[in-house]
Amino acid sequence: MTEEQRDLAAVVESAGGGAYGDLAEAMGIEYLEASPERVVGRMPVKGNTQPYGLLHGGASCVLAESLGSVGSALHAGPERIAMGIEISATHHRAAEAGWVTGVATRAHGGRTLATYDVVISDDRDRRVCTARITCMLRDKPSTA
Repeated sequence: MTEEQRDLAAVVESAGGGAYGDLAEAMGIEYLEASPERVVGRMPVKGNTQPYGLLHGGASCVLAESLGSVGSALHAGPERIAMGIEISATHHRAAEAGWVTGVATRAHGGRTLATYDVVISDDRDRRVCTARITCMLRDKPSTA
């Protein structure tokens, strides 16, 4: 892992740790860029397919929610948490191999809600999915 990758991993982990949780790790999600305004990540098609060998629509939603949640957590700051409350997705075309890349761009960043528009594209830069995720932002629960 390069120093740049370690720095990015630290930023993503600071967003709540869930970014590198079991599901994202199992699906092979890799973060390429992370800030409160924009989060970029990619995911392999292989291992995330439905019975016909095409990228599973649910996998696209997991990628979109992972990226939007990281952005929301970074927007919220270290004393707050982000919890996904809504996601919608339109699947435009199938992806059969390679990687899909998601770019989450903040559409709204308030005190209690953050919304991200996510465009997922294949290796040939063709749009595979368009999603929107909204997260509720709350104070971290106190620990006893």
